[in-house]
Amino acid sequence: MPDRASRTGDYSRVALAVIRLVNGTAALFIPRLLARQLGVDPDANPAVIYSLRLFGIRTIIIGAELLMPDGQVRRHAVRLAPLVHGSDAMTAWLTVLEHQLPARSAKTAAVISTTNTILALLAQLSKVRS
Repeated sequence: MPDRASRTGDYSRVALAVIRLVNGTAALFIPRLLARQLGVDPDANPAVIYSLRLFGIRTIIIGAELLMPDGQVRRHAVRLAPLVHGSDAMTAWLTVLEHQLPARSAKTAAVISTTNTILALLAQLSKVRS
């Protein structure tokens, strides 16, 4: 029977995967909508569509790896998650500080990325089985 810390880690891993899959799918399939929600005009800045789609597929892959039945793949994804999410959070907070997006959008992205980082750290508590 898994202990409480391991269950917390497993719940965090699954929550992180779901967030990743939802955000990645949105970025890949509805990047114009996502760009507008970030306060970016995709018609004036068409490169944002390309960037969001790249982000989308990367995000979907990371989310899927966190749910793989193969324990070795999951362990690898859990080990890398703090680095990936920590760098995402740092980038998002730099966006806030450098006023690269409207304040509300930048702060929302930063909070989501920070939440993902916390979930990634908590996922380290899981005892992923082979």
